[in-house]
Amino acid sequence: MIVKEKFVKVAVVQDSSVIMRKNECIKKINTLSKEAASKGAKIVLFPEAFIPAYPRGLFFGTKVGNRSEKGKQDFARYWENAITIPGTDIDLLCKIAKNNKVYLIVGVIERDTEYSGGTLYCTILYFDPSGKLIGKHRKLKPTGSERLIWGEGDGSTLTVIESPYGKIGGLICWENYMPLARTAIYSKGVEIYVAPTADAREQWQATIRHIALEGRCFVLASNQFVTKDMYPKDLACYEELESSPEIMSRGGSAIIDPNGNYIAGPLFDETGILYGELDLSLIQKSRFDFDVVGHYSRPDIFQLIVLEKKQEIFKEKKKREMFCKD
Repeated sequence: MIVKEKFVKVAVVQDSSVIMRKNECIKKINTLSKEAASKGAKIVLFPEAFIPAYPRGLFFGTKVGNRSEKGKQDFARYWENAITIPGTDIDLLCKIAKNNKVYLIVGVIERDTEYSGGTLYCTILYFDPSGKLIGKHRKLKPTGSERLIWGEGDGSTLTVIESPYGKIGGLICWENYMPLARTAIYSKGVEIYVAPTADAREQWQATIRHIALEGRCFVLASNQFVTKDMYPKDLACYEELESSPEIMSRGGSAIIDPNGNYIAGPLFDETGILYGELDLSLIQKSRFDFDVVGHYSRPDIFQLIVLEKKQEIFKEKKKREMFCKD
């Protein structure tokens, strides 16, 4: 049985990947996690695709009907620096969580090991303070050109984990614009909602504040601060970055309370770690007014069906394929 705490200190990391260098990214996670833990943080969140990179500005030599050899070379490099589960990279991340006694939440690019091994997924990994990988979530719908490099996750990884500080879970970047995906996470009782992202727009702040108000939960939103000179000059398609701005991602990380108020941030145009002391009593106080999957849900009118088991997902896929043939 998990004993619930009343307060928890959290850390949201805004920093850059060591682009296309998996081992260096893991070292950076170790350094920054140690710093956050030394300040008393019990939950540490890293941005979307921190290992090995969110490859903003690159299109991997693609255009409709053609993929260049240079682009394939860069994709192969990206693939080589993705992580596999299980694997030695996971062991290292488990060790970081255990050594620092934190819930470590990291955005990674995950290499498929179930089928061909060729597909990559944009994934959140959850590690507990005992050094175990206790959950993962694969991005359901890559946005725009992300579809060229990442596969689609499914309902089997709509993950919310238990902790002494309440239930922790969330979605990645523009998945957070999917109302039914948010509802699926809310329905699992999420209390600390994580939103690792690559969206540095001012408009993103409205999104994460809305989620806090809608879900009556704390929101931890983490983004990278990245400049063009951080990209490896030996990328085969480096010229694709010529028209990109010097600041590739401004950041915008933040910590928000269940009433939509900033506890820390938003942080723009620099690296840093945001800290927040969460008063967990605010969750139930705020749900007195509005409980999105409780007294405000009207289950007599609305129902959400989520296919979370692989067998269910497979059956539904086959059913839809038969429907399309007809």
